[in-house]
Amino acid sequence: MLAIPQSIPDVFLIEPKVFGDSRGFFYESFNQQAFEAATGVRCDFVQDNHSRSRQGVLRGLHYQLPPKAQGKLVRVVRGAVFDVAVDIRKGSPTFGQWVGALLTEDNHRQLWVPPGLAHGFLVMSESADFLYKTTDYYSPEHERCIRWNDPQLAIAWPEVAAEIQLSAKDQAGRSLAEADL
Repeated sequence: MLAIPQSIPDVFLIEPKVFGDSRGFFYESFNQQAFEAATGVRCDFVQDNHSRSRQGVLRGLHYQLPPKAQGKLVRVVRGAVFDVAVDIRKGSPTFGQWVGALLTEDNHRQLWVPPGLAHGFLVMSESADFLYKTTDYYSPEHERCIRWNDPQLAIAWPEVAAEIQLSAKDQAGRSLAEADL
């Protein structure tokens, strides 16, 4: 496993060792010892989630407030997404900055999004199956959303063939300046 530090401290792009031949491929999608050795992060995952979305669906930017803040290890098992993490930790030198990565079924990459960051993704392929492990349980009363197109964040979302589709909850997202942090 290769853990590539991103421009926001504590965020890593994970590239697993993939073993492939004419029959297909095999890789460990998660190994606690290897993850900790590569990232220095010790965490316990308590929930696995799976979403399927059509092209143009944008989910996010989601986060949960303490004491229910979630770290997420995310990956795509079918299709392709542009995945984004935004630093919303008060006092962080990278507060308000974002990183993005293309996660696909072919590149097998994962993104580690630590607690204290907002997360979202845009489906680039016809559809995508997106999996994520979380370090805390879903808590609706602690969940918040920052607007995906907040000018203060200026996220460079890639162009997609379909129109952007948002849930009602995501349409009601706040700007970073108005967000509960």
